[in-house]
Amino acid sequence: MEVRLGRYVLYRLAQVIPLVFGVIVITFLIIHLAPGDPVLALVGNFPAPEEYVTRLRQDLGLDKPLPVQLLLYLGKVAQGDLGYSFAQRRPVLNIIFERMGATLLLAGTAWLLAAVLGVAMGILSSLRQYSLVDHATTVAALIGFSVPVFWLGQLLMLLFSVGLGWLPPQGMQSIREEYTGLRHYLDIGAHLILPALALSTRFLAINARLTRSSMLDALGREFITTARAKGLPELRVILHHGLRNALLPVVTVMGLNLGFLFAGSALVETVFGWPGVGRLLFDSISTRDYPILLGIFVVVALTVIIANLFTDLAYAVLDPRIRYK
Repeated sequence: MEVRLGRYVLYRLAQVIPLVFGVIVITFLIIHLAPGDPVLALVGNFPAPEEYVTRLRQDLGLDKPLPVQLLLYLGKVAQGDLGYSFAQRRPVLNIIFERMGATLLLAGTAWLLAAVLGVAMGILSSLRQYSLVDHATTVAALIGFSVPVFWLGQLLMLLFSVGLGWLPPQGMQSIREEYTGLRHYLDIGAHLILPALALSTRFLAINARLTRSSMLDALGREFITTARAKGLPELRVILHHGLRNALLPVVTVMGLNLGFLFAGSALVETVFGWPGVGRLLFDSISTRDYPILLGIFVVVALTVIIANLFTDLAYAVLDPRIRYK
C-alpha cells in the first residue's frame, strides 16, 4: 500500500508543474490585456513629462512585446523569483510572505469552524430527522449559504462592534495599545472572531447540509443494521461506522473549501481591514501592480493544488478500498 500511495503522491506532484504553468500563462495574459496602465497609475494625476513616462516604462520592462514579457516572467518564476512590485519596489515574494501569516490564520480558523461546527450540526440534524432541530438547522444552513459574505461581515460589524461594542471592528490588533505576552494573543483572537465567522458561514452551511444527507444515507445501509444487531454501542455505530462512511464526500468538499477560503478571503479582509493576502490583492488591483497580482495567483494556485492532494490522501485513509486499487 505504501508503495502505491507513494507513486500516487509523486504522480500528483508531477501534475503541479503544468497546472502552475497554465495558471501563470492565462493569468498573465488576462492581467496584461485588461484595461488600465500601471505606469499611469504610478504617475497619478501629476503632469509628468513624456520622457519620464517612457523611462519608467522601460525600467518596469513594459516596453517589450507581450510574448517577450511572458517568457522573461516564466524564466524568473522557474528560478523562484516572482519579480518586483511596481508600487512598493520590493521583491514580490517578500511582500506576499509578510501577509501570508495573517491570511493563513484567518482562513485556517474559518476552515476549522466550518469543519467542526458543520459536521456536528449535520450529525445532530440527521439523528433528529424532521424534528425542530433538523428544521432549524436546515433553515440556518440555507440562510448562511445565501447571504453574501461582504454583507454579512458588515452586519456582524454593526451588531457586535458598533451596536454592542463587544468586539473590535477592524484590523488584526489594537492600534492604541501595544500588548505583550498572553494579552497580545487574546487581542488578536478578539479581532479574529468576526472575520472568521463571516468567512466560515457559507462553508459551514455546505458542510452541515452535506453531512446530514451523507449520514442519513449511511445510517440506512445494511452494515449499520448489522452493527446494531451485534450489540455494538450506539455511539460507536454512529461515529465509527456511520460517520466514517459519511465523511467521504464531506472530506472532498472540505478540501476544496480550504483552497476557496484562502482564495476568497479578499472581500472579508477588505471589509474588516485584515492585513492579509486578500487585502493585498485588492490594493494591487487598484494600483495595477502586475507582479504582485501574478505572484498572488501563483501562490493561490499552489495552495489549491496542495489542498486537493491532501484531500485525496485523506480519502485513501478513510476508505480502505482506495488503498488497494
